[in-house]
Amino acid sequence: MGKLLVTNISKKYKQYFSQKSRFIELITAGRYKGHNEIWVLNNINFKVQVGESVGIIGENGAGKSTLLKIITGATQATTGYIQKQGRLAALLELGMGFSPEFSGLQNAIMGLQILGMNAEKITQLLPKIAQFSELGDYFDKPLRTYSSGMHVRLAFSVATAVRPDILIIDEALSVGDAYFQHKSMARIRQFKEEGSTLFFVSHDPGAVKTLCDRAILLDKGIVVRDGKPDAVLDYYNAIIAKKEKDAEIQQVELQHGKVVTRSGNKKAFIISVELLDETGKAARAFQVGDKATIKCVIKLQENIELPTVGFLIQDRLGNEIFGTNTFHLKTQTISVRENETFQINFSTKLNLGVGNYSISIALHSRDTHLEDNYDWWDGAQVFQIIPNNEFAFIGVNALPVVAEFSKRVQK
Repeated sequence: MGKLLVTNISKKYKQYFSQKSRFIELITAGRYKGHNEIWVLNNINFKVQVGESVGIIGENGAGKSTLLKIITGATQATTGYIQKQGRLAALLELGMGFSPEFSGLQNAIMGLQILGMNAEKITQLLPKIAQFSELGDYFDKPLRTYSSGMHVRLAFSVATAVRPDILIIDEALSVGDAYFQHKSMARIRQFKEEGSTLFFVSHDPGAVKTLCDRAILLDKGIVVRDGKPDAVLDYYNAIIAKKEKDAEIQQVELQHGKVVTRSGNKKAFIISVELLDETGKAARAFQVGDKATIKCVIKLQENIELPTVGFLIQDRLGNEIFGTNTFHLKTQTISVRENETFQINFSTKLNLGVGNYSISIALHSRDTHLEDNYDWWDGAQVFQIIPNNEFAFIGVNALPVVAEFSKRVQK
């Protein structure tokens, strides 16, 4: 019976400034701190039920492999604990511990001994391993004569010689040849059908959708999504698309520069404008409905009444989509004097249609910039809205809509 319970798992590594710093920290019994702490996993919690197939996805550095190593016991968690029920087989680093000087047969015997098999069981399994691996005469030759694909064939055949209760796979088959990849996947599917619990890490969305009933998305060491593979993969793909689009926009600005149109008497001056995502990081690409913050830093050049700060969102054709300011929002004022700076944050939800937009920032007195314009920054930031896969619509506004069917009442 293969069950898995992961509770409050966190893992940190120490990154020492130098070997000297490591030595000084050691001899001072920790009174001198010569390292930074890097948390690669942060409070991971989930359950895997008997017979369930779970895919772990995420970008490089998300913490996937570290999590699997903790589950298999290859490394220890800093905090938290793992509960496992049933025999576990892990395909992490296939063939780890094999000797290059020993033959495939000898390495297979050692591998089965490590898995806890007795002599009688090993004798029964060796012909099956030789047959499944299809190594032929190489089964009796030293491992150093094997190609990487042959190495994978032997290691996989040994690790899966007996169906485990829990099978953990970490992209282990990616270096094998196409034929053996198909053969291995067939064995994995067979194990799944026979009731093995599957824990699978892959960058291949097709494999996750095919093999898994559930997917968990890791990002920077935390679980950000846990649900049906289609929904989790859609969210993951959207994250990647946002990052790619964000990098693309910034690269274009870097190569070609921004055309800035500004006007005003500069009694108050806009120092900077940033567009932040819901984590507080600068961003240029958002999904429909994402939360965003427009952060403006402003300096007073003269002793004047605290100015009104406003923003205007325009589409790529210059059409005004939405605008407001602190006067209309009745924002509470603060006391600021000449040569002092202040910050204003506008938090909003980008219920906009897919496309390109710009943000202009204005400083003025009272309700409009037409009378006393201190600083107008046209196109201070540009950003892009991409689909969120939750619902489709046309136009520039994503209005919340509920549709309900009802039967007509017969009179």
